[in-house]
Amino acid sequence: MKTFYSLLLLVVSLTFLQAQEKPEMPTGFRGEFLVQLKEVEEKVIGLAEAMPQEKYIWRPMEGVRSVSEVFMHLGGANYLFPTFIGIKSPEGLSRDMEKTVTDKAKVIELLKQSFAHVKDAIVKTPDSDLDKPTVMFGNETTVRGVFFTAALHMHEHMGQAIAYARMNNIVPPWTAAEQAVEKKSK
Repeated sequence: MKTFYSLLLLVVSLTFLQAQEKPEMPTGFRGEFLVQLKEVEEKVIGLAEAMPQEKYIWRPMEGVRSVSEVFMHLGGANYLFPTFIGIKSPEGLSRDMEKTVTDKAKVIELLKQSFAHVKDAIVKTPDSDLDKPTVMFGNETTVRGVFFTAALHMHEHMGQAIAYARMNNIVPPWTAAEQAVEKKSK
């Protein structure tokens, strides 16, 4: 009987400690946004890592963004969108970084930091602020509208990055993983 109570105490203690370590996940729109953010972040970072450094300057034709420019544009926008709801971008970001940063490691690091910035912004935004009005690119919207637009923008450029990868015979990592599982099961 003593062992049972010791085990019960251990389970309750571990459950309590785990609850203390994990911040509570927001619900509603913010929780749904975080789920989408996690998926797009994993896929964009995976694509950025899968593209070889020499392909970072590749572009499908003159006048459109190169691989690094797509990733840097997405990262820059991840810093820009929260400014429309009063969240400042970190110091040291340059407006021309989309054109000047082509090093794979630097691009990936900036992408990771930019996704963390958006995550921090949505986590710190209370539900009660989501319907507050704001102006974005001269148009009236809400805080929720800013986050919704940010999510759409991320997915748009993730699609562009997928197309760029495919045009360079690079299989997106999640597709490669699925194909490996299918191959094993045969």
